Amino acid sequence: MTTTAIATTVLVTGANKGLGREAVRRFATMGRRVFLAARDTARGTAAVRELAAEGLEAEFVPMDITSDESVQEAVELVSSRTRHLDVLVNNAGVGAPATPPAETPAAEVGVVFETNVLGTIRVTNAFLPLLQAGENPRIVMVSSGMGSIATMTDPATAGLVPPTLGYPASKAALNMITSQYALALPHIRINAVDPGYTATDLTDHTGFQTVTEGTDAIVELAEIEPTGPTGGFFDRNGRTPW
Repeated sequence: MTTTAIATTVLVTGANKGLGREAVRRFATMGRRVFLAARDTARGTAAVRELAAEGLEAEFVPMDITSDESVQEAVELVSSRTRHLDVLVNNAGVGAPATPPAETPAAEVGVVFETNVLGTIRVTNAFLPLLQAGENPRIVMVSSGMGSIATMTDPATAGLVPPTLGYPASKAALNMITSQYALALPHIRINAVDPGYTATDLTDHTGFQTVTEGTDAIVELAEIEPTGPTGGFFDRNGRTPW
């Protein structure tokens, strides 16, 4: 009598385009069972169809990470299809206007935090039961080098990015959230990644890295063993400064 191996299950948020879609493509190519989560149903289902045309399978999950109701419905949908979740990739995020700090309204920062910080907390907490049902649960937080205080205050990189509040502060907060989840949940491997300057909508496609290069750290941290790192910040070359 032979047994059928259970595929590793992965859920990627904000996955209808850019880094999220590429991460889904790579996971599907590796034989993982992938849930492609996105706020926009039309774009999400289109992404699934495009992947299917490449011979790759992904399952669409509608989810607006700023909505408690939407996230709970997503949990119920995924729970109806699998008993556990091995990997959660918190990729969904928004950019922000390049408003100088002294001219930035508090509400503008609040909009960015609602998605990049509060939305990530909402999704992580909601999917914890499914993650804890797995043998080697992993969470990957897609952060940014702009959330690294060390990088942003390094004289060598001064002037490369104009000072702004919303996006860098939201990613710095995400890094701290990563460290605190990792301390509180030692049985789950939880890490943040910096994709690098990648050609996506957030960079107006000016990034010098391809989306495949931008997802290298995401895939690597999603594939770590139970003895792998947790509570760290990584890019495609290894550990990177907070």
